[in-house]
Amino acid sequence: MSAQAAEKFFHKNAALPAMPEVASRLLKSFDDDNISLAAIAELVGKDSTLAAKVLRLANSARYSPSHQIASLQDAAAALGMDTLRNLALGACLAGAFPVVKGLDRTRFWRHSVSTAAYARILSNVVRLDADTAYLAGLMLRTGQLLMAMTEPELVADVEAHADEPGSRYSLEQHRFDCTHADVTASLASHWHFPAPLTESFRLANNPLELRPFSLMAAVLHLAEVLADAAEQKIKPSDALQTAVPELVEHLHLDLDYLEAKIAAAGDVASDVDSMLG
Repeated sequence: MSAQAAEKFFHKNAALPAMPEVASRLLKSFDDDNISLAAIAELVGKDSTLAAKVLRLANSARYSPSHQIASLQDAAAALGMDTLRNLALGACLAGAFPVVKGLDRTRFWRHSVSTAAYARILSNVVRLDADTAYLAGLMLRTGQLLMAMTEPELVADVEAHADEPGSRYSLEQHRFDCTHADVTASLASHWHFPAPLTESFRLANNPLELRPFSLMAAVLHLAEVLADAAEQKIKPSDALQTAVPELVEHLHLDLDYLEAKIAAAGDVASDVDSMLG
């Protein structure tokens, strides 16, 4: 039912965003063990707007460059493969979607980048591929942008009431018969994402009740709760214990250890203005 409800957002006036060519090729590079740092830099360089954003990001305080980074080759050397690719993918995805009513663009992408960063931290705890988790976290709420193109008032109403970490899912289910994760799963399918990743979006609504159990879906749900908590200035462990205690128990999460990792990461979304600029 949720999958059918999600498809309606692709039939109305919301045109399906095109997957940016550079993003598509960056995605394919995840499966290429022989891809070089120089090749990633060259790929980013094919899009001048994207290259400018990546250079701005590379020179930002978060990466504390010891010298002015003036070229993508410099950026590649300073940032490394994973960071360069993740920054480029973030900028690509943000650029693929228009500004929509019902959602504050900066706040939306700040939350998405936070979700991606927390998915990476969680993936290291539960031993999942960190790059895939980052990408999935970055994508998780993109379905909500399509929902807002069609139903801006209802989406704005969801955001006005989503004042508890993790509550966005139930609010959307009540109003739309599906959630942003369901719509993201449909988008990922339209964009020909790998099937396991698409399935993890579909299962992210309620990872303990839907089958088969997906560790990636569990990580995505937890990461979104953590991004909500960061936005609302709630202690991460308190948010997880309130919103998803069964999931915390199921994964045997050490919340003190996880909280220390989150604290060490600092402001994980500090780059969002450069990413959107």
